[in-house]
Amino acid sequence: MSFFDFNSASEQTSFDLIPKGALVRVRMTVKPGGFDDASQGWTGGYATRNDNTGSVYLNCEFVVMEGQYARRKMWSLIGLYSPKGPEWSNMGRTFIKAVLNSARAIHPNDNGPAAQNARRISGFADLDGIEFLGKVDWEKDQNGQDKCVIKSAVTPDHKDYAALMGGVSHPAPAANAPNAPNAYPQATGRSPVPGRPSWAQ
Repeated sequence: MSFFDFNSASEQTSFDLIPKGALVRVRMTVKPGGFDDASQGWTGGYATRNDNTGSVYLNCEFVVMEGQYARRKMWSLIGLYSPKGPEWSNMGRTFIKAVLNSARAIHPNDNGPAAQNARRISGFADLDGIEFLGKVDWEKDQNGQDKCVIKSAVTPDHKDYAALMGGVSHPAPAANAPNAPNAYPQATGRSPVPGRPSWAQ
């Protein structure tokens, strides 16, 4: 049999969409777009700028970590800036806050010093590889077909959070001062190498 004879190859598997509203534990990867704006603190090449619209966003991939949809992938954008106004940026900031609450097991109404510190990141590298509980939604792709996306994170106040996140607990960071460095480890679990973005390490 020749490798180039594909008659004996298996048939493609088709995947149905993950049901809308399903709660899944996902790992988020930020796909580098190479855009930096030091005045905003956007360094490391994580942001992407659309040359046609001028909008800036994080291009993210979400991989389901476990369960019947394990290894399935979804893609979404997290807005950072739009020349049309602050709404897209505010939606992106709201989503990132919810991701941090979910990943770090912080109740959304907890405004204590440790919770406030848990909602701070030192840069987009802290989001690359972060795991959280996401809610699946559907939207149309460029061809008008439904596709799965993650548009919201599920936080510890949700009744199913503890069961689905497997009792995630994170030690409270030692630094409680508002301007103290964030004591949470970088999401990738790797020690950063000075001068190199985390996606290049």
